[in-house]
Amino acid sequence: MKKFLKGILATTMVFAMTAALAGCGGSKGAEQPAGDKDAANGEKETLIMATNAEFPPYEYHEGQNIVGIDAEIGAAIAEKLGYDFQIDDMAFDSIIPAVTSGKASFGMAGMTVTPDRLESVDFSDSYATGIQVVIVKEDSAITSVDDLLAAGAQHTIGVQTGTTGDIYASSDIEKKDLGKIDRYNKGADAVQSLVTGKIDCVIIDKEPAKAFVAANEGLKILDTEYAVEDYAICFAKDSELTEKVNGALKELVADGTVQKIIDKYIKAE
Repeated sequence: MKKFLKGILATTMVFAMTAALAGCGGSKGAEQPAGDKDAANGEKETLIMATNAEFPPYEYHEGQNIVGIDAEIGAAIAEKLGYDFQIDDMAFDSIIPAVTSGKASFGMAGMTVTPDRLESVDFSDSYATGIQVVIVKEDSAITSVDDLLAAGAQHTIGVQTGTTGDIYASSDIEKKDLGKIDRYNKGADAVQSLVTGKIDCVIIDKEPAKAFVAANEGLKILDTEYAVEDYAICFAKDSELTEKVNGALKELVADGTVQKIIDKYIKAE
């Protein structure tokens, strides 16, 4: 009788454990819609923004935090869509690989839509306009953008690797043998090379250019603009986030949030 009862008890325990394991397996395998709370732990999904925090006022370090226009707009988008938000700082030319590999949800770093980039990623609607300018020393012989593009020009131009400044300088100057391009991981490093006389100028976005010139005596920005461009957010090809973010971005533009953030960091001149 004892053996019989033990047999029943053992069989019951096996069935109970099998049912419990089956239940766990079913819960783990179920997919949660993007942005919904995970039923198991009650936590929101996290949007990861890949950026290069060396580009004030769009993204830069303030103590231990990354702040700036892109950081705040990214956070506002995540909040509106019901996500948590995280920023991953990396080299600029690592942003698109991080997005396409799934390590980041999107890339936001004062990034311009270009044909080459469109081969790898999709872009949101534009949220800001950027202007590429040229930084030189105050006593520089370079007085306009035309001087860089003139026949026989042989200047050394500093750019941040992978930026549109790099793209423009490569196609307009390097490929036409009108000068040499020195590439740097950070815009600040290019500016430092200008200060020490290693290069003749730096092509970079106007807003960080103003910050670099203010911080380094003896530099100036040329009056002529190199290029005007629109900034957008990049996503993996065919990502469902593209449409969602565009919707949130449209609302944030309409209610004045985006302009308020831009005005916070870029004062009227």
